[in-house]
Amino acid sequence: MNSPSKDQKILVILDDAQANHLLERLLHSAGYSVVVFTDIASAQKELDKAQPQLVIMGESQDSSTGLSEAEKIIRQYPAVPVLLFVTQDTPALLREALRLGISDYLCPPLRADDLLHAVESSLEKAKRNREWVLLESRRATGHLRQRVDELETLSRLGQSITAELDTDNLLTAIVEAAVELTGAEEGSLLLIDKETGQLYIRASKNFQEDFVRTFRLPIQDTLAGSVLTTGMPVVVDETTPRKIKTAYLVHSLIYVPLLLKTRVIGVLGVDNRNNRLPFQKHDIDLLATLAEYAVIALLNANLFNETRAERNKLETILRRVQDGVVVVDRERRILMFNQAAETALGIIAGEAVGKLASEIVLQPEILALLDANTGSLSTRTEFTTVENHVFSAQFSPIPEVGAAITLHDITYLRNLDRMKNDFVGTVSHDLRSPLTAILGYAELVERAGPVNELQSEFIRRVESSVTNISHLVDDLVNLGRIQTGFDGRNEVFELPNSLDHVVGSYKKALTNRNHPLEIHLPADIPPYYGNPLQIRRMFENILDNCIKYSQPGGKIQIKGKIEQNQVILQFIDEGAGIPAKDLPYVFDKFFRGSNNTSEQTGTGLGLAIVKSVAEAHGGRVWVDSALEQGTTLTVVLPILAPPTP
Repeated sequence: MNSPSKDQKILVILDDAQANHLLERLLHSAGYSVVVFTDIASAQKELDKAQPQLVIMGESQDSSTGLSEAEKIIRQYPAVPVLLFVTQDTPALLREALRLGISDYLCPPLRADDLLHAVESSLEKAKRNREWVLLESRRATGHLRQRVDELETLSRLGQSITAELDTDNLLTAIVEAAVELTGAEEGSLLLIDKETGQLYIRASKNFQEDFVRTFRLPIQDTLAGSVLTTGMPVVVDETTPRKIKTAYLVHSLIYVPLLLKTRVIGVLGVDNRNNRLPFQKHDIDLLATLAEYAVIALLNANLFNETRAERNKLETILRRVQDGVVVVDRERRILMFNQAAETALGIIAGEAVGKLASEIVLQPEILALLDANTGSLSTRTEFTTVENHVFSAQFSPIPEVGAAITLHDITYLRNLDRMKNDFVGTVSHDLRSPLTAILGYAELVERAGPVNELQSEFIRRVESSVTNISHLVDDLVNLGRIQTGFDGRNEVFELPNSLDHVVGSYKKALTNRNHPLEIHLPADIPPYYGNPLQIRRMFENILDNCIKYSQPGGKIQIKGKIEQNQVILQFIDEGAGIPAKDLPYVFDKFFRGSNNTSEQTGTGLGLAIVKSVAEAHGGRVWVDSALEQGTTLTVVLPILAPPTP
């Protein structure tokens, strides 16, 4: 027996004062700490405050049965043994005491040796019980700790799969986890070599590098191959080593399939070559979970490689494209752009990607395209670089991404257009004198003498043709003056007044063709700074087209609004419309729609003049049309302040 300690406290609960005194003296002399109570209520407070190592209580307490009180203490404090002090030893009492879990009992006449033996025996039994409980607790805790470690490992691998892009490192971590969690000696992940059709080791643990590099395993007549063909795990547990490959013997092994839907793409395995301990079903389940992780890692790697290849392909295409391309997200942050855009906009790739376009792009025309949020504003614009290169920019929304702006260098077109304008202007100017002479002589023919009716008809045709050519020459000269900037007399005037003046001059034409005209202009159009003659000429050409190409009785509308410091005017008719194939060319000189009739005469310069006037005032113009539904021509003119003197 162990020597008693003062720390071993014994609680005595007897209603017999003489017995209490006797027990206290004997236990004190044996080295125990003793606390004596005569009633259970007082003893309960001591029990609640600090548990003793042993309780000795009488058969009867406060007129209640001592056994029932002992049962309460045993249930409340199962680790504290209870000794029962009885006045008379009966078989029924002993049976009931054993049933309740009483550690031992004492019965007079009481000898010191019997008391101490019963106390020491009860304390020793309680100690063994505590040690057993502690051992079982450690075992349960160890199993729980193992499960927690497994879950932590699986959680760590799951996080790595979403964050790790290096497939080799990730697969190696999965194999290492398989070896660690199953307690195996070796682990490997086998995939199919597409060229040979054999299995090779993609990742391994505790294999020599030479073995891994040269390992090749056929699918036919092999354990790993059977996993590929059946899709079922294979477990080996034998006292005699099983040959997997030449010089590759194992005592125990698990192979589980890497399943991609219903297709097996590889095998994950662990084995013991020296240790003869078998694997358990729990190990198979763990390995199957790790195999799922490996499949996800391989899928992520394939998707990443495909995405990277597509991105590289896209970047290669963008680099080779001569036009500039800028892609932005929904917040107008730059996602990518090519070399042509870098040169055109004067920005550097390393400084631009990921930043707001407004922080990088200096061209206000491009920023205006990116900021345009209404359908009334054009998706095209032009700008000139510091090197005098002219670019045409087009805005194209990209669903779920943002938008793209394409830049096309049209410098050579502008140079050709300028050369053409110079040539046309020169020729037009030189044609005026001979045309005037022809018209004058045609008028003098009839004055020189009598002519017959046929000759008079010929003279009228000559005069009509010369008049048409004269109008054409006038339009060409006016167009040349507008484009070259010679007619640049700008002043402040009222746009509604200019429009009213033009409408008044066309009142007879509107009445003859029975066209109802509706004008809806805002009352807050501010005074406009520009060339009133050019603006009036632009309105005349637009209204002339609306009348000319509308069916008699068709309604004509003129709408206006102020938006983003711009005047936006829309001229809407209910004519035959313009074919879609003709829309890109309607502003070209001398172009006439393919659906025009011989009755609809014109020079093909009206819309060219309209565009030139709008651009000369810093604005832009475009046409929306549908066959048999009519045409809408939109003019956007920025509101500019007159220069300060």
